[in-house]
Amino acid sequence: MMLCTNMVRLLGFVELRNFESIRVMDVGDEVQKVFCWTGQIGNLVLPILWHILHFVISTWYCAQYIAHVIESYFISSGLMKRYKSLNLDRLYLAVVVDSEEVHQTSKVIELLHWLSAIGVKNVCLYDAEGVLKKSKEAILERLDVAKLSEGTIKNDPLLDQKHINLEFASYSDGKEAVAKSANLLFVKYYLGRDQKVPIFIESHITEALKTVGSGGPDPDLLLVYGPARCHLGFPAWRIRYTEIVHMGPLKSMKYGSLVKAMQKFTIVRQNYGK
Repeated sequence: MMLCTNMVRLLGFVELRNFESIRVMDVGDEVQKVFCWTGQIGNLVLPILWHILHFVISTWYCAQYIAHVIESYFISSGLMKRYKSLNLDRLYLAVVVDSEEVHQTSKVIELLHWLSAIGVKNVCLYDAEGVLKKSKEAILERLDVAKLSEGTIKNDPLLDQKHINLEFASYSDGKEAVAKSANLLFVKYYLGRDQKVPIFIESHITEALKTVGSGGPDPDLLLVYGPARCHLGFPAWRIRYTEIVHMGPLKSMKYGSLVKAMQKFTIVRQNYGK
């Protein structure tokens, strides 16, 4: 009798375990179905959300571009009065052109014509590989209102107002200037035993750069033409207080955008400290 009772209990326990196992399997199947259903919805919804976001961003940039083109047209046509009178005689401008676009010499010459028409008198043309420097004779020949700058300091009252003064620079100028300046300081302070070696500060470097002929005037404004939003290796010691503006690709340059950049610079308040 006791044996039968134990067998019944054992069978009941086995059935209960089997029932619990079946319930666990059913719950697992339901969870798996939920995950599968969620994944299917995600595969459908996420691409739709991505396309919607891409459409919104593309529309925003397209609207900005259209507004920029319309504003540039109004500025070029002279319909916006605040862009008509700009006093840029004392402005020293640097134009940085990306290496991929610097071979478009006709575009560079057209840009220089625009700068001359606006009233800019001092321009430094820079590209990292020195292509513009190698083409300076051709540029000067095709630009009759330009002449090569011979160390003219900006804000010089005797400056020839009939021409635009051009300076050509490249990345190698900066490397060579640093090497010459370092050698000059070494010879002056380390080889000469009659004086104490100072702690080099900015004034020592500036003086050395001027001595080797690379301490040119600091540009007030630097315009970057190209995809990169940086100065592309323009000598760092000459842009300590320079305003840098990215103008986009050279092939897409616009006269109105150039005038707008100049006008915005003229109304900026610059604080140099004590």
